[in-house]
Amino acid sequence: MKQALQLKLGQQLALTPQLQQAIKLLQLSTVDLQQIIEETLESNALLEREGDSPTESADLDFSESTDNEDHSNDLEVDTVWEEVMPSSAPQNIPASDTDFSDRDPEALSLRDHLLWQLNLTRFSDIDRAIAIALIDAVDPDGRLTLSPEEIHADLAVDELDLDEVLAVLHRLQHFEPSGVFAVDLRECLLLQLRQLPPDTPHRDVAGALVSRHLNQLPTAPARQLARKLKTSEEELQNAIQLIRSLDPTPGASLGAEQTEYVTPDVFVRQSGGRWVVELNPDIAPKLRVNDQYVALLSGGSATDRGYIKEHLQEAKWFMKSLQSRNETLLKVASKIVEHQRSFLEQGEIGMKPLILADIASEVDLHESTVSRATTKKYMHTPRGTFELKYFFSSRIASAEGEDASSTAIKAAIRSLVNEESPNKPLSDAKLCGLLKDRGMAVARRTVAKYREQLSIPPSNERKRLN
Repeated sequence: MKQALQLKLGQQLALTPQLQQAIKLLQLSTVDLQQIIEETLESNALLEREGDSPTESADLDFSESTDNEDHSNDLEVDTVWEEVMPSSAPQNIPASDTDFSDRDPEALSLRDHLLWQLNLTRFSDIDRAIAIALIDAVDPDGRLTLSPEEIHADLAVDELDLDEVLAVLHRLQHFEPSGVFAVDLRECLLLQLRQLPPDTPHRDVAGALVSRHLNQLPTAPARQLARKLKTSEEELQNAIQLIRSLDPTPGASLGAEQTEYVTPDVFVRQSGGRWVVELNPDIAPKLRVNDQYVALLSGGSATDRGYIKEHLQEAKWFMKSLQSRNETLLKVASKIVEHQRSFLEQGEIGMKPLILADIASEVDLHESTVSRATTKKYMHTPRGTFELKYFFSSRIASAEGEDASSTAIKAAIRSLVNEESPNKPLSDAKLCGLLKDRGMAVARRTVAKYREQLSIPPSNERKRLN
């Protein structure tokens, strides 16, 4: 082995700090971008918003008022305020009692709601321990994740019988919301039926139907179920309507996540027969460099000039990255609107097939860049606010040679189902034929897949539900 020199020709992509910063800002959502802007404004003294002016403190002179005012009625420095102005508020209030946010009923979770009811119910110490164990075993929907036998074994308390656990469970099943602490759907519905007034119409038939034939309810003919329950078909239909009014997931109504509102990054409006795309000016405020600090470059110490020069370069890079982000976002959004003009005019049925590569080739960007520019970015249109990713859908070859969008096919399926006869629902094969007549030649299994994605039951179940 000996040492030698070799020449090698190759290409290498180096990500400069400026490019890394531009990529990072491009993939951020509106909320994250505003947070980064605020952090940068705090860390870089040279950056400021346009329109901000330095606050000048006024020179206030209190000497004249101090000498002329009468202070004969002023209180002494060591005056006890409680003696002058007694307060009616209780003195020793725990900090937890003053936190009113915890008392917001909308902010309470299901567990908090159950514990609140537990505190209002008289229980012995051992029964309270059992009740807390049962509450801890309830999932967000209100179902028990552990059986009473498993909870009895986990408690591991001497001389504790399973019957006592079942007795506590029976008391907890009367808590609100009705139907909690059930093991399965059948028990959940039965608990809600039992808590209805005894004179509720069709209550007994509904209870027998849930108890004996719940699994057969979606598919079995009504005449057969009525014969088994020894009742009329009309009475059976009324009992089914009562069952539909029950809540299969009673716990989901409590502790639900708050609605999250999105801020559109792009606005689309129609003006003069053409669609205009504009950036939302509120998502990224206009920034500028503070001229007063820049003026210090010509004077001051070498340390000050070095600090100013470094932060000035960072400020320019940040503003340029923001500008690049806005230009890329506007360019991509404009091309999406150009492709999906029929969607803006007709709705989902007019959606055209579109993939990232189509936009990337037209705006001369890489697919990964287009993906970053469309992730967590929203467009406000006359038909609603949509994520930019929504406008991309797969291609389905049609009989007329023009590709169809999967979104448009789903919209067509939903439209056909809404217009079908209640007594004669359309089967998947029939839907496939009707779509073919509209120029959308898709396989029956594709229709079945899209129907399931739209949460539309099969034709036999739709007929039963109708």
